[in-house]
Amino acid sequence: MRIAMWSGPRNLSTAMMYGFGNRGDCAVVDEPFYAAYLAMTGFEHPMREEILDSQSQDPNTVAEALLGPVPAAKPYFYQKHMTQHMIDGVPRDWMREVSNVFLIRHPARVIASYAAKRENPVLDDIGFRQQAELYDLCCSWGQSPVVVDSHDIRDDPATKLEQLCEAVGMPPSPKMTSWPKGGHVNDGVWASVWYGAVWNSTGFAGPEGPLPEVPEVLLPVLEAAMPFYQALKGKKI
Repeated sequence: MRIAMWSGPRNLSTAMMYGFGNRGDCAVVDEPFYAAYLAMTGFEHPMREEILDSQSQDPNTVAEALLGPVPAAKPYFYQKHMTQHMIDGVPRDWMREVSNVFLIRHPARVIASYAAKRENPVLDDIGFRQQAELYDLCCSWGQSPVVVDSHDIRDDPATKLEQLCEAVGMPPSPKMTSWPKGGHVNDGVWASVWYGAVWNSTGFAGPEGPLPEVPEVLLPVLEAAMPFYQALKGKKI
């Protein structure tokens, strides 16, 4: 079974990859389209050259690998994807062959966290528009994609991860709520920039507090992202 988990940045996605990776029966891959995205857009991201050197820059080659042999011949393959990487020219037909799951988080939390790493993100940096479009695409194929809210996972990781596994037809595992400190062998090369908090963790953080205050300059981004978030929130498990 192949599970494609779709989220924007700063959305519990790395912790989720660590949880699935700790099962023992599940291979994981970290943002396989990142190098292709940077090569196709020319965007300047932290560690750009290292990222370009670490992955295939051909999105078709990446897509073929996602449907190819599962690493270590494991029965499950968890694919951590960023929705903003799915620009024009990146194939989507391969998504018909996987179980697509959409991981959502309130835009105010995403914007506040992202802005702390990169200044003044725009809507397309945080992936909400692309996430809604990919969800609709899956539905147009007759799929019933799963939506899970990171807020709910942090409230009760064991229960929500069990529900998620059942929703995709995967046996639950208590190993998914924790992982060894220090990162994962399959982390992308960019991990040192973005994954510090997860590297220092051994499990999901506790329940989230009140929504953070979004800087005034970023309020238009919040306003633009909210309809996409609300649409998917209404479909969450």
